[in-house]
Amino acid sequence: MKKLGMVGGASWNSTALYYEHINKGVAARLGGLHSARMVIESLDCEDDYAAFHRKGDWAGGELVIIDACKRLVAAGAEGLILTSNTMHKHYDAVAAAVSLPVLHIGEAAAEKLASDNRRNVALLGTRVTMTEPHVRQSFETRGIQLAAIEEGWITEVDRIIYEELAAGRVVRESQRKLKTLITELGKKRVEAIVLGCTELVLAVDPRANIMPVYDTTAIHARKAVEWILGADEAARAAA
Repeated sequence: MKKLGMVGGASWNSTALYYEHINKGVAARLGGLHSARMVIESLDCEDDYAAFHRKGDWAGGELVIIDACKRLVAAGAEGLILTSNTMHKHYDAVAAAVSLPVLHIGEAAAEKLASDNRRNVALLGTRVTMTEPHVRQSFETRGIQLAAIEEGWITEVDRIIYEELAAGRVVRESQRKLKTLITELGKKRVEAIVLGCTELVLAVDPRANIMPVYDTTAIHARKAVEWILGADEAARAAA
C-alpha cells in the first residue's frame, strides 16, 4: 500500500471528509482492519490560506502550499493530493516542485463525467474556481460544456463557502439558495451539477436534487484510494 500525502486545512471540514472517504474506501476494498497509510499537512486556514486570498497574494499562498508539500515528501509520502479545488490554482507549481505524482481533482471529476457521457454541466465553487481555468480546463478539454453562471450567483456561492461552510456552518437559508440555483440551472437544460468546492457537499445533498450532482470531494477521494492500492492491491481486493 502506497503512502499518500494530503495537504488539508482549507478547510479542515472538507479535509475530515477526505480522511473518512479514503479510509472507508481502503477498508471496503481490503476488509479486516485495513486503513490508509497517510501523512497530513493541515494548514491554518485563516493565516496560511484565506489571508493570502483576501490580499490577492497568490504567490505568497503558493509558497505556503509548496512548503507543505515538501514537508510531506520529507515525511515519506509517495504521492500527493491537495484537498481543495481552489488550491488547484497552484497545481502546476506544486507538480513542478516535487518529484511525486499529484492527483488532480479536476481531472478525476472530468473523467467521471466523461464516462457518464455528461456534456453540459454547471460548475459551482469559489469565484476563483468558477472563473479561472485550473479546474474548468479539465472539463473543457474533454468537450464538456460549462454553463454560464450569473455574476450575482457567483458572488453568493463564494460568500456561502468562505463565510459559512469553510467555518463548518451550514445555514438553512443558504441551503435554500443553493437549491434555487440548481433548479434554475436545470431549467437551462444543464445535465448535471459539479460541486467544485470540497465544502459544498455540506450544504448540498447529492442524493436529494432534481438532477445528478457530482461531489468532487468524494470523486477525488476515490481516485486517491485507487492510487493507494495500486494494481496489485486492487487485484487482491477483488479476489
